[in-house]
Amino acid sequence: MLSPSPDPAPALAPLAARWVAWVAAHRQPVNPLKDTTGRHGGRHQPDDVWFLAGTQGGGVARRCVVPAGRPLFFPAICCWRVGRRDGPVAPMSDAGGHAELDGVAVPVRPAGSPASFPVRGFFNNVVTAWPWPVHVSCWGLWGLVPPPARGTHHLTFGGHDGTFRVEAEYELEVR
Repeated sequence: MLSPSPDPAPALAPLAARWVAWVAAHRQPVNPLKDTTGRHGGRHQPDDVWFLAGTQGGGVARRCVVPAGRPLFFPAICCWRVGRRDGPVAPMSDAGGHAELDGVAVPVRPAGSPASFPVRGFFNNVVTAWPWPVHVSCWGLWGLVPPPARGTHHLTFGGHDGTFRVEAEYELEVR
């Protein structure tokens, strides 16, 4: 369950790890990073938060239905590294990101896993490529939005690492 924290970075790190595991839980045909329409946005969602995906490069526009009462969590930009680590992934020094919900800026904050964590995904998933548990660590610029009111909302977010760029645009129907 999400809980308030005076420093948002600690609250974001566990969510970032859960987001990476969420991406790994998808087979290639329904991978949320490659979804061009949003039709797979509801797959494998947890009960306490709604994960949204960026892309593996470039831009995308998606539409999806979000259950009322769920905060939204997404990466403006992120990276993950496969392999056991005792420490965090180094931050991307040239990273920048942005987010906006219904024309209002949403802060994107840096967070990463303090060490590697086990992720079990489907064979040929984009995170681990393997169906058995693999240790992964991550870092990114993350957005966390309190549960939006019922109705239609427009969310945009994206980021870059100096050369690599992602952009996502969502029309969200909160019901």
